[in-house]
Amino acid sequence: MDLTQGTPQEKNSRAKKMMLWFGIISLVMSFAGWTSAFVVSSSRPDWLKDFQLPNAFLISTVVIILSSISFLLAKKALKGSNSKSTLVWLIVTLVLGIVFIYNQFSGFQQIIDLGYNFTGPTSNVTMSYIYLIAIVHILHVVVGLICLLVVIYNHFKQKYSVSNMLGFELAATFWHFIDILWVYLFLFLYFVR
Repeated sequence: MDLTQGTPQEKNSRAKKMMLWFGIISLVMSFAGWTSAFVVSSSRPDWLKDFQLPNAFLISTVVIILSSISFLLAKKALKGSNSKSTLVWLIVTLVLGIVFIYNQFSGFQQIIDLGYNFTGPTSNVTMSYIYLIAIVHILHVVVGLICLLVVIYNHFKQKYSVSNMLGFELAATFWHFIDILWVYLFLFLYFVR
């Protein structure tokens, strides 16, 4: 397919989707670098081999998977022209995103309560990596929540329809990406010592 063909709206849509995918690819590369550094650093003598991730991280993984499902249900409702259902599922997704962040910080507190700090004289390189990876992911979830607020606002303004879902689809793609990314990171941090 020739990318230069089509209506201006179709070209605009393709350009925005391509920009999003370029951003996602750069994020994948960044997290691949951090997880690779984690693996390389695990051979250090001061590396914690027997550390277990806090339960709050497992809970947050379940929560973020549920948020992806609720976003899918919002999209299905929008395609079915069910405005109220769309709004309900968007709000559920927003709340689940906030609950995810809450659980992440609960996990950080559990790590600190075990005596492992992320920086300073009582810090540990293993915990510093976990903190870095999780906090950078949280920042991307915050961006996803901002996108979600924009989608909710635009939905109130009735800007989306079956034939005009670009903003909704872009936000959904990013949200599903950060969800899949966390599942990968959780499994990585759980199994790689």
